[in-house]
Amino acid sequence: MDAPHPEGEPAAGWVTVEEWSGSSASALSRTAVLTASASSLTSHSRFGSRWGRIGGRILGAFVPEGFPASVTPDYVPFQMWDTLQGLSTYIRAMLSTQALLGAIGVGEQSATVIGATFQWFLRDLTGMLGGILFTFYQGSNLDSNAKMWRLVADFMNDLGMLMDLLSPLFPSSLIVIMCLGSLSRSFTGVASGATRAALTQHFALANNAADISAKEGSQETLATMVGMGLGMLLAHITRGHALSVWASFLSLTMFHMYANYKAVKSLSLTTLNYERTSILLQQFKECGEVLAPQKVSQQEHILPFWSSWRKLIRIKLAHERVHLGAKASMLTHTDMLEIAKTRSHYENSNYLLLDKEGSVHVFIHKQATPADVLKSFIHGLVLANSAQNGKSQHAEARRFMDEKYNIFISKLQAKGYSTERLLSHSIVWRAHWLHGPMDEKLK
Repeated sequence: MDAPHPEGEPAAGWVTVEEWSGSSASALSRTAVLTASASSLTSHSRFGSRWGRIGGRILGAFVPEGFPASVTPDYVPFQMWDTLQGLSTYIRAMLSTQALLGAIGVGEQSATVIGATFQWFLRDLTGMLGGILFTFYQGSNLDSNAKMWRLVADFMNDLGMLMDLLSPLFPSSLIVIMCLGSLSRSFTGVASGATRAALTQHFALANNAADISAKEGSQETLATMVGMGLGMLLAHITRGHALSVWASFLSLTMFHMYANYKAVKSLSLTTLNYERTSILLQQFKECGEVLAPQKVSQQEHILPFWSSWRKLIRIKLAHERVHLGAKASMLTHTDMLEIAKTRSHYENSNYLLLDKEGSVHVFIHKQATPADVLKSFIHGLVLANSAQNGKSQHAEARRFMDEKYNIFISKLQAKGYSTERLLSHSIVWRAHWLHGPMDEKLK
């Protein structure tokens, strides 16, 4: 950067160079200025506070490059609550691990090394098998329901720690309790890792998912070190006082659950899942506009037991009445005739809808694209909402799709929602069909 040259020096006889420091072009600070003439060199290197520069470098190890412009607005509240819940976890881990080690005989003269090793091995083996089974059954569902599974993961971790703390109280069932605790934590490992990957992609505004992930690791490491220190202190203070141990553990667990809820509630995800799509569609049908992600987040049900509670009182939300990717083998003769009667409403569509007993079953064609899956689910929602007096409204639903669907998708994209897929990766059952005259057998 050029500046007015010193008096008496020819314009070509001097040059000024500035030094700037920062992790990105949007976060730079000037650290030095060098001016050279034909006969001398002057340098100024005191710009800003030295402690401020050091603090900036330390902060750079924990926040993504270009922060805060490189992340979504919900990054800070989520990380704040997530760090607090992680801190409480590491403190409790010292209490539960101390109890578990005591249960398997560490410090007891009668305990054998081979016995303790075998018990620890069996515990780890159970956890590994549990992680594989959980991935098999729920792996494809974690990405779309990241908020709910994030809560479930931490709840299962709390349950695993509780098992460890209970283990000394039931020595005759020690192996079973240890394995159950390990099994519970294995679910945590899978669900937490998968949902963290989905959230990292959500936070990344500048294609900086790797940087965000790395800084998340730094934050977690710092929380781990602080938590371990506090946990060791707490374990030392409460040693030999069972009531104090349990009071501390339960208090920290309650805070952990609260912090997790606040962290998940602060998220405003832009990916579409069943419930978000249903909320957005309902708003669009009422006023012709779609809600911002922050507004949708306030209406979402993120507690995992919520659906089970509604089932007890026989209340179903709109998206719960739509069964995406239904099995063709479930069709009866009456169902086939119903499909044949309504097939004209699904010409040139890679899906079929069957309105049956208050639910809409969506059959996905084997050649359907992710866009077809999204369209089929929205069509199913419209059909489920338009059913009146037990009568199907296929024509009305078809009319809405023809007139409003493209407008709805455009408004979703304008609000920043990802519309390229909707749970298409989780659909297991697909179908193929041939339409023939009514007097022919539908194949």
